[in-house]
This record gives sequence, C-alpha cells and structure tokens, in this order.
Amino acid sequence: MLRLVSATLFGIFMASTVFATEKTYQVTGPILEVKDDAIVIDKKGEKWEVSKDAASVIKGDLKKGNKVTIKYKMIATEVDVKDEGTAKKK
Repeated sequence: MLRLVSATLFGIFMASTVFATEKTYQVTGPILEVKDDAIVIDKKGEKWEVSKDAASVIKGDLKKGNKVTIKYKMIATEVDVKDEGTAKKK
C-alpha cells in the first residue's frame, strides 16, 4: 500500500514539474481585429495574430482599439529537418 501511495505521489510530482517548465510569453498592444479563433494586435507597427479557443481566459471586453496583454505559449506541432547534409559527416 505504501509503495502504491509513494508511486502515485511521485507521478503527480513529475507531471506538475513537466507542466511548470513550459515557457510563457506575452505581447501587448491595441486590438486591430477580433476573429472567432484569433486576436490581431499592433505591436510597434507589426501585426501579431494570436490564436484563441474555448479554453482561452478572456478578462474584459475584446474590441477594436482596446489595449491588451496576451500571454501565450509556443509549442512545436511538427518539425521537418531540411538540411541533413550537415548532420552527416563522412
């Protein structure tokens, strides 16, 4: 029984450690456009489009002109290695 409890607690600890290490970024600027699945803002003259979904926490009114700070994470969904020549040494 003690081993089962210890293993469970260890699993929970390891899972929380993995999720705590995800890096979060943020961008601030006025809203240019609000779409169903994205928010477009102006960051120093550049248009930034950040995706949103049902899990996104929205605090306040998303409307054109309002200044927002968006916190987001960058996660690779697919990686294609193009230059295999530098990895191979003859």
